[in-house]
Amino acid sequence: MNAENLAIETDVFVAPRVRCLWISRDIPFPQNAGDRIYSANLAQALANANCEVHFLGYLNADAVQPHSNVKWLRVSGKKRGSISALLSKKPHIAAMHDTNEFQQLLKQQLKDSWDAIVLDGYASGWALPQCLELKQNLKRRAPTLIYVSHNHETSVWRAMSRATKLSVKGVLVWQNYLKVRRLEQEIVKNVDVLTTITKEDAQVYKADAKSKFPITVVLTPGYTSTASQATRNITQNTPRHVVLLGSFHWAIKQENLRQLIAAADEEFAKHKIVLDVIGDVPEKLRGELSATAKATRFHGFVTDPGKLLENARIAVVPEVVGGGFKLKFLDYVFTRMPVFSLTAALAGVPSQLSKYMICSSNLHSLVDTIVQQIDDVETLNALQIGAYQAAIPLFRWQDRGDALANQIRSLQSSHE
Repeated sequence: MNAENLAIETDVFVAPRVRCLWISRDIPFPQNAGDRIYSANLAQALANANCEVHFLGYLNADAVQPHSNVKWLRVSGKKRGSISALLSKKPHIAAMHDTNEFQQLLKQQLKDSWDAIVLDGYASGWALPQCLELKQNLKRRAPTLIYVSHNHETSVWRAMSRATKLSVKGVLVWQNYLKVRRLEQEIVKNVDVLTTITKEDAQVYKADAKSKFPITVVLTPGYTSTASQATRNITQNTPRHVVLLGSFHWAIKQENLRQLIAAADEEFAKHKIVLDVIGDVPEKLRGELSATAKATRFHGFVTDPGKLLENARIAVVPEVVGGGFKLKFLDYVFTRMPVFSLTAALAGVPSQLSKYMICSSNLHSLVDTIVQQIDDVETLNALQIGAYQAAIPLFRWQDRGDALANQIRSLQSSHE
């Protein structure tokens, strides 16, 4: 190695390594829901930005703990039961994860030295008191406390409460909404950094702020799946199917599915269109919906839905209730599916992408538009080609990891 080469090598800047403790609901595998996909990929992108990430959570019995440069730390024991969680002052999902086992694992990890601590979603809000106590004890050497939000949860649960009929279930949803609102406000008031998936969520958080408002970073999802297709041509031989991807265990997702099928199933059957629902649907709900369905087929969770997408003409995003960026947009766009969506579901979708989607103001209009457009293959191909080309430069996970890592480094250096 000559002197010139040595000079070049020593001029290369290497960002200081950051140690990050990540507190989540679950170790996010299998990646069968949007929140799991987002958490797993953002944590991995942060680790790839020269960060040491220790990720705490429960691991599903049927999941395989993945190998990566994230250190996955599994909580022993079981989550709290639903009845016990209902009696808590915390939101239901936060109370379920607030167990003695998780508290002890967190207490042990907090003895170590961290540059940042992430609370991943409001379900991790139970850990806020321990994190604030640590910050108070360490003063200037305290870690940066980050809240990675997946939605403005207060808005989601308020909408869910309004959409639920007055009943025992309705009262429970309303109570949980109040608990969510209180916890979310407490988290935002006390963290140093708030990340949101959409600009719209960031604006709502700011409008809701009662006092101090944290530094806010918008981190829209990236896309890393190998399912991306280089080319596709929809023809009159392509089956007249419409696809809906999702995971339907969350009450809000179930309500959206009910409303879509109520609006679409009979109309699709009349025009010989099939609705393919791809993703986990609880057995009770599936039985309820299947009993009267004429055009709807339930496929359950499918490891590789590529064949079902290939044999369909249109993908639908029908969310009436529930905010945030819908990760299914990226699955559709990168597998070259023309997207038909409700306008209200477009939060976080850049305008240069949404202009290649057909949007409607309500479900009945959305269904009518699909019926009218499903045989116009020229338009369908123009939509999928335009959306794919627009999306390529917009959704890199590593950009998100770098942005979060740089924010941590900036705050840590300001304390020195």
